[in-house]
Amino acid sequence: MIRALTGYSTRRPWRVIAVWMLLGAALIALTPTLLARVTQHQAADFLPSGYDSAAAQRIAEERFGVNPDATTVTVLVARADGTALGVADQERIGAEAAKLARRQVIMPTEDDLPRFLVPDRSQTPRIVPATTAPDRSFTLLSVQLTGNPSDKGVQGVYRAFRDSARTQFAEAGMRTGFTGSLAERVDTTDAHEVAAKVGSALVMVFIILLNVLVFRSVLAALLPLLAVALIGGAAAGAVAGAALLAGHKLDAGTPDLISVVLLGIGIDYLLFLLFRFREHLRDHPEQPAREAAGQVSARVGTAIASAALTIVAAFATLGAATFGQFRSLGPAIAVAVLVMLLGSLTLMPALLAVAGRKMFWPSASLRRQPAEGRAAQLASLVTRRPLMMAAASVALLGALAAGLTGIRMDYGRGDSGDPTPAVATSAEIARALPAGVSDPTSVYVTTEDGSVLTVERLDGLGQALARVSGVGQVAPAVLNEDRQAARIDVYLTAGSQSQQARDLAAGPVRAAVARNTPSGITAHVGGTAAIFADISTAVDHDLKIVFPVAAALIALILLLLLRSLLAPVVLMLSVGLGFAATLGAATLLFQHVAGNPGVNFTLPLVLFLFVVALGTDYNILITDRIREETQRPGPARAAVARAVRHTAPAIATAGLVLAGSFATLATSPGNEQVAFAMALGIMLSALVLSLVLVPALAALFGKALWWPLRPRIPS
Repeated sequence: MIRALTGYSTRRPWRVIAVWMLLGAALIALTPTLLARVTQHQAADFLPSGYDSAAAQRIAEERFGVNPDATTVTVLVARADGTALGVADQERIGAEAAKLARRQVIMPTEDDLPRFLVPDRSQTPRIVPATTAPDRSFTLLSVQLTGNPSDKGVQGVYRAFRDSARTQFAEAGMRTGFTGSLAERVDTTDAHEVAAKVGSALVMVFIILLNVLVFRSVLAALLPLLAVALIGGAAAGAVAGAALLAGHKLDAGTPDLISVVLLGIGIDYLLFLLFRFREHLRDHPEQPAREAAGQVSARVGTAIASAALTIVAAFATLGAATFGQFRSLGPAIAVAVLVMLLGSLTLMPALLAVAGRKMFWPSASLRRQPAEGRAAQLASLVTRRPLMMAAASVALLGALAAGLTGIRMDYGRGDSGDPTPAVATSAEIARALPAGVSDPTSVYVTTEDGSVLTVERLDGLGQALARVSGVGQVAPAVLNEDRQAARIDVYLTAGSQSQQARDLAAGPVRAAVARNTPSGITAHVGGTAAIFADISTAVDHDLKIVFPVAAALIALILLLLLRSLLAPVVLMLSVGLGFAATLGAATLLFQHVAGNPGVNFTLPLVLFLFVVALGTDYNILITDRIREETQRPGPARAAVARAVRHTAPAIATAGLVLAGSFATLATSPGNEQVAFAMALGIMLSALVLSLVLVPALAALFGKALWWPLRPRIPS
């Protein structure tokens, strides 16, 4: 199959390139519209129906008409001179709010995309009074906008509404403040806009310069980016289309993560091909370039396919997860990687066949064998002192893994905590009202027999909730239209995204509800704090399932590829140690040094899958080359030395590129932990595991590494 794909691509390269250009252009054009239809931001929608907060969310939608796609912005309105609000001020605020509620907010035009490719998010906001501070220093308005907070169109609508509201209230002698998840996201995005653009540009420049330094060729430097951009665009469209056809929803952050992953692994795979293509052309100067491209693509394609399928298998295990955010991430990454694999076996070989030796122009490296360099020095050191190098690697990784001591999970949303206007507004509100006033924990009650509810019937439950330590205020029960369901808003003294709020919602609040709910009534606790408390339970459950299943699947792929029992064990143990070291370093930095509540709750699982799967890519490449070299006559250590000498430049360059790609996530607020851990994990996998630890162990075990089969040595 692999030889058939690569063979056809190198024989009919222009046809393959044309198909990819047409396919990529079509999918890239459709991607914005498709992604807008398949992304969601409500965390409760990712929870299984059996969780308490998910049941509360269903009642809110079915009985109270809560729009699951709505996002709430809290607007603080106060007098510009700082004095208390009077009756006339309140009337003026109500009148201005009514004007805003009748005015459609037009989505600004995006400069980087044609208008017809961007879904129109223009809308008329729903604005209702919320509450007034006890000292009448401000009043709050609740504004509902429809759409995903991560959607650029929705963010543009919010900016237009915010600016309009700010101007309108200022003309009435009022000052305004805005807070809520959408306001915080937009403020943080705006604050990091320059850093994000600069960071992305620097990574692109870094990748190009690195390739120029390695290949001494402009074409070899630019081709990986162009090819990967085309395949990556097609992959993003394929992911969105597959999700739409399957009826699955994607988390809002999934598209950005996929883009970073595809950029890294796509360039990795092309680098593997380029390095081996250059080596082959040096050894066979008379061979036609297309024939050489076909042979190299078929040989390296096997390792690339195994590496890609390792990633697919690892993420496929997320199908067993209960938390929907994980369950949707798995198929999305799998589809994206499969498209990248298809591009690596078709478009990339076609480009090699077309460019031929001109790929490395103007470098003269094809006309001479390279001098013994640092790769040869590393190979010599690893094979002469394998025990020392293996022990040093294990010591380094073990020291980093020690940081896992006392690790805790942080189930917050990962907001940056920067002093943005939204954060300042939230702090001002918290000084006069309970911290959870803009995002209450809500208790939803329904009758079991369809009888009519009364407010008096729920008084005891409300009073019991008010006596819970950590509850600042309890609002009167609100009945729905048929009076068979009610909502009791509970305002916690802790912010809804804090650990304290999650502990309150999952513990004392739910306990009070369980003890004081009248007979014949079912009650469920919902809201942000309760949702994230349930997510923590779901994630803990998923970690116990996904880790062993993913490890077993990766081990099976390695077993089939290497046809050995001992080699897969060596690789899995080394990668597992690398994972522990990476997570330990992240815990040490962010929890113990920076003082964060813990590491992001998604980090262990995502890190395990990426570092184990992507790190195994490099191990597959070096081990496959070691096995190939072992088939030549001579001692095993000489084979390991040749494999390291030939493969080290490709692995080191690919590792730097992939780590740089993941580092760009640091410019996205809330992704600092993921960016650091992924970049470090890839560097450890490439430079420590694949180039030192695994070759050192291969030198120590010798040909016994391939037990029970031995590589065949040609006569």
